[in-house]
Amino acid sequence: MFDIPATRLNALSALRRDLHAHPELSFQETRTAEVVAARLHQAGLSVRTGVARTGVVGVLRGGRPGRVVMIRADIDALPIHEETEAPYRSRQPGVMHACGHDGHTAVAVILAETMAGRRADLPGTVVFAFQPAEEIAQGALPMIEEGVMDQPRVDAVVGFHLLNGAPAGLVHLRSGPAMASMDEIMIVIEGQGGHGAVPHRAVDPIVAAAHVVTALQTVVSRETSPLDAVVVTIGTIQGGTAFNIIPDRVEMRGTVRAFTEENREHTLRRIEEIATATAAAHRARAAVTHRFGCPPVVNDPDVTAIVRQVAAQVVGSERVREAELWTASDDMAYFLRRAPGCYFMVGSQNVDRGLTAGHHNARFDFDEEALTVAARVMGGAAVRLLEPLRSEV
Repeated sequence: MFDIPATRLNALSALRRDLHAHPELSFQETRTAEVVAARLHQAGLSVRTGVARTGVVGVLRGGRPGRVVMIRADIDALPIHEETEAPYRSRQPGVMHACGHDGHTAVAVILAETMAGRRADLPGTVVFAFQPAEEIAQGALPMIEEGVMDQPRVDAVVGFHLLNGAPAGLVHLRSGPAMASMDEIMIVIEGQGGHGAVPHRAVDPIVAAAHVVTALQTVVSRETSPLDAVVVTIGTIQGGTAFNIIPDRVEMRGTVRAFTEENREHTLRRIEEIATATAAAHRARAAVTHRFGCPPVVNDPDVTAIVRQVAAQVVGSERVREAELWTASDDMAYFLRRAPGCYFMVGSQNVDRGLTAGHHNARFDFDEEALTVAARVMGGAAVRLLEPLRSEV
């Protein structure tokens, strides 16, 4: 079993709390990057900074031949004002680590330091990728385009995410699709403004928008197999300036999530068709655009099997669970498209301590026991994956 000294575990909590107190938004993670880079330099890794603007990459070369494994951690925070009473709560008003990225980053740093102390016995090369801008799904692809998986060429990739919906220490993972794709949709409905007292002389885009929102749900309820999972959510509707004025236009923004490219393409196509036809039925016009965020997270069966075996050794097989499909998204998906890998979940909830708030919540916090579990599982899996395959010996 991959062991981490007690001193490193104490440092893990301290680093996580320091990062939590100093959160930074996507592509603004300058202090976080400086802290990470300094720790990696001190541990003797080869370090690149400014990758994808604010990302950091550390390369650790072992003393024996082996494969190249990437350990990925996301580093950005969210535009949320923290409402916890924790002594390490955010010192930045309106910015908070409300998704656990402070924990992800701390685990990867501690693993880099621990493995560096054993480099003589370590096979292969470990690439530690500290990715910016996961919360807006714009950091992974630029890192790949800047060569983080080619210099050296990565053979396998592992990462984890805290899961505040499960008790601390449980490990959840699944082979194949695990998290959904993400698209942002924008719908603009144009009508003809007028006085609210004489609506027949106007073309009301608000009424048209209301019908569009309702009609879009039929893509899920009547055009998607009940055995598949697709999400269509309209998150914002903006239009109008006064209670008695019919506006000229309404703007809506939402998201589409799917686990297959077929369902994703079908849903996006039907959203445009339904929005256009529904608006026209109310004498208005609709224009639909979308922004592709990331593909689904798809875990490799062989790598996932190795992570599962290591997790069973760390926490016991009874505490390793088959993960449910999660309709949240993560641009870890891009790394998994380039190399076989596994993105697993570690439970971080503690009901007795009141650590139950969900991700992206102003009261989010987690049981740090989860970090110890994550470090041992990810470190152990990485070491297993570094060993040369029989065909490479």
